[in-house]
Amino acid sequence: MFKSPPADGASVLSVSGLNRLVRDCLETAFPLSWVGGEISNLTYAASGHVYFSLKDAAAQVRCVMWRSRAQLLGWRLENGQQVEIRAQVSFYEPRGEFQLGVETVRRAGQGDLFERFLRLKARLENEGLFAVDRKRPLPAFPRHVAIVTSLQAAALRDVLSTLHRRAPHLRITLYPTPVQGDGAGPRIAAALAEAGGSDADALILCRGGGSIEDLWAFNEECVARAIRASAIPVISGVGHETDFTIADFAADLRAPTPTAAAELLSPDRAALLARLAELGRQLSRRCERQIADRTQRLDGLAARLLHPAERLRQRRRDIEELARRLRDARARRHDLLATRLDALARRLGGARPRPAALAEALAHLHHRLSRQTRWDISERRTKLNALTTGLSQLNPHAVLARGYAIAFGPDGRAVRDAERLAAGDTLQLSFARGTAQARVIQVVAPPEAD
Repeated sequence: MFKSPPADGASVLSVSGLNRLVRDCLETAFPLSWVGGEISNLTYAASGHVYFSLKDAAAQVRCVMWRSRAQLLGWRLENGQQVEIRAQVSFYEPRGEFQLGVETVRRAGQGDLFERFLRLKARLENEGLFAVDRKRPLPAFPRHVAIVTSLQAAALRDVLSTLHRRAPHLRITLYPTPVQGDGAGPRIAAALAEAGGSDADALILCRGGGSIEDLWAFNEECVARAIRASAIPVISGVGHETDFTIADFAADLRAPTPTAAAELLSPDRAALLARLAELGRQLSRRCERQIADRTQRLDGLAARLLHPAERLRQRRRDIEELARRLRDARARRHDLLATRLDALARRLGGARPRPAALAEALAHLHHRLSRQTRWDISERRTKLNALTTGLSQLNPHAVLARGYAIAFGPDGRAVRDAERLAAGDTLQLSFARGTAQARVIQVVAPPEAD
């Protein structure tokens, strides 16, 4: 994120700090853009990078095209050529120079087809056909995907293999149609209408790269309107990253390539793998920037030397050593992250519940509980029977039922000793059934023991 320069009274910026702020500001504010002009001051460096100025009648700007991009160009640049470049606005910090980092170059002018493309694009855009608020989000977890393309298209194989690799559960329905030649546009529109009426969750419209003439079927108005009339979201994966068609603007989402369209539509990877991949991409971009900056500085110094052979070889060795160290550092970082990932995977495996083992343990505990419960009930029933028998033997009503009676004295207590009674006392006799009163006539003392 771009950081604002310090306010008045804060610490003073260094030159390198100021240049870094300017670079971040420019790269953040300007996206990849097409710029047209005439090539001048063209230089092919020994490293393979290409340096030139792009100018018009009133101004010029320095441009650099790295070797990896220049090798893909397919034709040689010359001074005086009128070209259109797709570039990222940048700033070379060591020299404090504004420059453009060139991604690709094409010869200026696309003829009548390009003019027709621009007119149709402007008209449909004025109608609101490309409005952002009309774009529909792609389903996060699609189950059924429709594909509109040619059966002979190489892009179809890439899309199918990508979908199968990333989301093998997806159901795929193919709606074949010609994607090039006379009458291809209406047939593409018809296939889109048929696919849009199906039960698919999303639709991929794809084709491999080619010239503007090869891709013209995707610039026809009927195709754009069929895309917007589709009842399901449409993702366009037509041509290469630098190819743009009317279908791209009409679609709900434009993918740079057919393979990218399949990747955007298929479910995401696990969060940990996604994070690891993002760290790898960040490290790669930083390494490439460091290598590119040092390579550009080397090219600048080499251009100022009258006899640069020996010093150039020394600097090249230095660059190779730096590149080796960077690669080693990246490999060590990758190994460290892989080790951490393995450790997390082992911890996750150890913490994952095992339903089968838990179910078996639960069944064993249930069996033990049932057996212990039956044992406890049996033991307590035995004790209860014993207590009931003892209680029955001590029950006074059982004694009364055998013909005995209980005598209660005048004080209401059971009489246990006849000597405590006196003649004339009234007794209350309790039988097994009912009670009676009696009067003591005579008290007979028990005989003395011998």
